[in-house]
Order: sequence, then structure tokens, then C-alpha cells
Amino acid sequence: MLRARVSWCGLLVLCVVAGLCDAGRVSKWARAKPAVRGKPAARAKPVARAKAVVRVDSSLFKQQVSPVVWAQCGESAIQVSVERDLFGTGRLIQAADIQLGGCALSGQNDTVLVFQSELQGCGSALSMTEDELVYSFSLNYNPSPIANTGIVRTDPAVVHIECVYLRLHNVSSDALQPTWVPYTSTKSAEDLLDFSLQLMTDDWSSPRPSNVYFLGDVLNIQASVNQASHVPLRLFVDSCVATLTSDPTSSPSYTFIGNYGCLIDAKVTGSSSHFMPRPQDVTKLQLVLDAFRFHNEANSSIYLTCHLKVTAASQAVDNLDKACQPVGNSWSSVDGSDQVCSCCDSSCNPLSGSRLIGRFGRDLAFKEEWEGDAMVSVRVLEKPQDAVPPVETNAQRSPLTAEDGKAAGISAEVVLLAGVVAAVAVLCIAVLGTVLYRRASPPTA
Repeated sequence: MLRARVSWCGLLVLCVVAGLCDAGRVSKWARAKPAVRGKPAARAKPVARAKAVVRVDSSLFKQQVSPVVWAQCGESAIQVSVERDLFGTGRLIQAADIQLGGCALSGQNDTVLVFQSELQGCGSALSMTEDELVYSFSLNYNPSPIANTGIVRTDPAVVHIECVYLRLHNVSSDALQPTWVPYTSTKSAEDLLDFSLQLMTDDWSSPRPSNVYFLGDVLNIQASVNQASHVPLRLFVDSCVATLTSDPTSSPSYTFIGNYGCLIDAKVTGSSSHFMPRPQDVTKLQLVLDAFRFHNEANSSIYLTCHLKVTAASQAVDNLDKACQPVGNSWSSVDGSDQVCSCCDSSCNPLSGSRLIGRFGRDLAFKEEWEGDAMVSVRVLEKPQDAVPPVETNAQRSPLTAEDGKAAGISAEVVLLAGVVAAVAVLCIAVLGTVLYRRASPPTA
């Protein structure tokens, strides 16, 4: 009997504790109405470790009834709901006239418009205090003219929304799951990664002091990225195009790397262009490119624009992150994984390859990658005629012939005249000698 009473007492204590825990839970939903007639909206009370704050630029609202906006802040996303009767006048706003940052609606019904975004999306701004992380959004209303009138009857308006999180704590009581790229890593990549293209000397030891080449020369091009304090990275050249202007979309153009890292120049033109073996520093990739000019174009300047991409060095290469070159009838990868080059003769489609690309450069396995463009300009000249060296011979000299005299700058007529004069002189000397000989001889008896 005593044991039964103890069991009932223990059960009663557990029920009381559970009831207190349920009462202490606070919903993550926050609803706020801005004050009427210019008074700022009251800041919402903190929600357990995360809170949504809605503030209105009240000077823009001149109606008696304030708008109603709800915001829900999650671990990595925000949802904003807006009543279509934004000004409380009974006149419903048009869905096309309101945006969250630069993002359009995610859904709607007859009375409510809904926006959904990741915390880093829709033009959000991150700020930090000693105790909080704050993601700020702007809900922008810009009325369009009433059809066939060219007039509007409401003012533009801005509603400021904040998601506030306590620093050094998870947003919810759930365990933290690393299933999304942190905002800090994405931001650091944008701020610190510096992509570049450089023309290098023949031994790749330093940048080339001149960008002038002749047809028949080769260009040593080095792509690189300055990773600063980032995690170890591996660089790829996604695509490269040559143009006569600095606009990579201008015409004429020639794509010599395409299909997500395939060096198609050597395959299409039969050139000797190739990648160098991957340097020990995998943040660099070196390319040897045969010089070329655009046909019938007097402009000798050519702009080479490449789209570069990096992934974490620890991640395996695949058919979208590769550096491949033709070798005979097949393709070879500078990273040793030739199987990723099998699509270079067709199309390395991201929707049919070894992975699917998602938002923010992540695939279904959340592969981290960052990308950027780099450009370098060169001048490719035609070799002048006098640049061809003379042919030397070891043949012995022979007396000048008429052709030799012409090659030496003496005309055939001059040679002939000199011969005639010499013959006449010899004849005159012979005649004169005969006459003098006869006069000197004594007469015979």
C-alpha cells in the first residue's frame, strides 16, 4: 500500500513539472502593429533566443488605421506575412507593388501576402552588438498607377523588419545541424577571395614584363586566387573567351575553354595549347595557349576573360569542377581523375552530371564553391617581313655572271658595254703596234 502511494506521488510530481515546462515555452511567432499617427512601433518582447521586430517609417502612413505585419524568424530563414489592407482603409494593395528587399511573393490568399527568405537573402543586412546578431530586412511598397489613369492614391511605404538572435547560442533548443553554408563563410569568400590572370615568363618564375606577342608564339597564362585566411582551396578555370574589347559578350569572340573546364581550343583547332601539370599550390592553374588573331581584324589587342571557380581542396573533383585537355582521342584531367572529363565531347550538363547545383553555389551534398571573373589583355602582331633571317651558304665565290651582276646591283647593259669597250681598246692597241712595227723596220734591197 505504501509503495503504491509513493508511485502516485512520483507521478503527480512529474505532471506538475511537465505543466510548468509547457507554460514556459514561448512561440517563435511575433506580431507587431506600429503605433498610430507617427508614433514608432513598440519593440516586440524577446522570443526564446530569437525575436522578430517590426518597425514602420510612420511618417509615410497618414491613415487612421495602422498596417499589420507579422514576422517569424527561424534558424536560417524568415517568413513575413502582410495584410493586403496595408493601410486599414479597405483598399487592398496589389501583390506586384510590394517586395521584401528585391524578392517577390512566395504565396498569397485573398487577405494576406507571404514572403519567405533565407536570413542572408532578399537584401538583408547583418549587424552585431555585444549580445545579439541582427538580420535587417526592408519591406518596400511602391504603388503602381491605377489602370488607364496614370494616378496613384497611396504613398510609397517602408516597413523595417529585424530578426534578433542572442550571440553564442543556437536559435532554438534543437541540436545545431551543419546543413547550410554559414553566412560568415559566404561573406568572407566575397570579401577576401581575389581572382586574377597573369602573363608569365617562359620559366613561369615571374610575371612577363610585356604583353606583346607574335603569331607563332605561345602565351603562358597563370590563373590564381588569393585565399587570404580562407580554408585551403582548389582553383578551376570554368570558361575563357577572347574578344576585341573588354566586354566578354561582344562580337567577334572565341571561346577556348568551355563546358565547365574543357580546353576545347586544342580539340577544335589542333593547336598545342595545354594545361601545365597542377602546381603544388592548387590555388593556381597554368595554361599554355598558342597565340592567335581574329581574321580580317586590324586590331591587335585581344582581351581574355576567364570565369574562375574554387572549391575546398578537400573536396573531390567532378564533371562541373575540373581542368581537362585532349590527349589523343580522349581527355585527361590535370588532377588525375580522367573520368570527370568524359562529358567534354558532349555537354557537361549540371542537371545530368554527378551532382545537382543548388542555390548559393551548393549542390545536393552542400558542396561549397565560390566564383569570379578575371581578365588580361595581350597584343598579337604579325611577324614583319624583315624579321626572316637571311640564308647563309658555304659555297665558294665564282666570277660574276650577268645574273650575279644583277643580284649585286649591276645591270647587264653596263657589263655588255664594258666588254665592247675592252675589245675595241685591244683592237686599237694591236693596230697601233703593227703600224709602229712597220715604220721601225729598215727597207729591203
